[in-house]
Amino acid sequence: MSTLSTLTQPVEIDAAFKPDDILRILETALLTAQEPLSMSDLGRLFDGQINHKALHAALTNLRTKWHDSGLELTQVASGWRFQSKPEMQIYLDRLTPHRPPRYSRAAMETLAIIAYRQPVTRGDIEAIRGVVAAGSIIKALEARGWIETVGQRDVPGRPFLYATTQHFLNDLNLQSLEQLPPLEDLDSLSIVADKLERVDGEATTAQENNPSHSNNKSL
Repeated sequence: MSTLSTLTQPVEIDAAFKPDDILRILETALLTAQEPLSMSDLGRLFDGQINHKALHAALTNLRTKWHDSGLELTQVASGWRFQSKPEMQIYLDRLTPHRPPRYSRAAMETLAIIAYRQPVTRGDIEAIRGVVAAGSIIKALEARGWIETVGQRDVPGRPFLYATTQHFLNDLNLQSLEQLPPLEDLDSLSIVADKLERVDGEATTAQENNPSHSNNKSL
């Protein structure tokens, strides 16, 4: 790795914080955080004395510092975080026994439909999949933090409307729904479901290696 002094770009900052200090503080906070940190969170580290422009410059420097390592600094929907690079997953998987996906194919397809057609009701999901949408699947996806109710449709019965959450975007390493891959037709839902299964498997591995996280039951 290069030294911090060669990586740091000149930015306008408060004299109380040197560029190397900013990188060290950001690095420590991001490496120890359990969840992504927003720009507001990062700003509080410096008691508001560092503006967003300086923070962005420091984050760029920090990302460059870790470029050649097995970790990467990335921005997702709810903020910034360190994570392992995709090519490292094969080695991390060896830390825990292989397990089948915790969620059924039906659950993954339901989630994909919600992601691309949100907000949707259970009736919408059933119309697309051609089968009854089990309430247990909806509840499990809500418990996972991937979907939430965002209102009720103004029709008889006032069914609940479901949409994805920021946590869902974080797990897919996306900043917004616009970054989802294009969906040409409903047959492509199976491709998205496959990716979500892989994501959930990676999340399971991380949770099993972190005793502070509890595991959800399989469907």
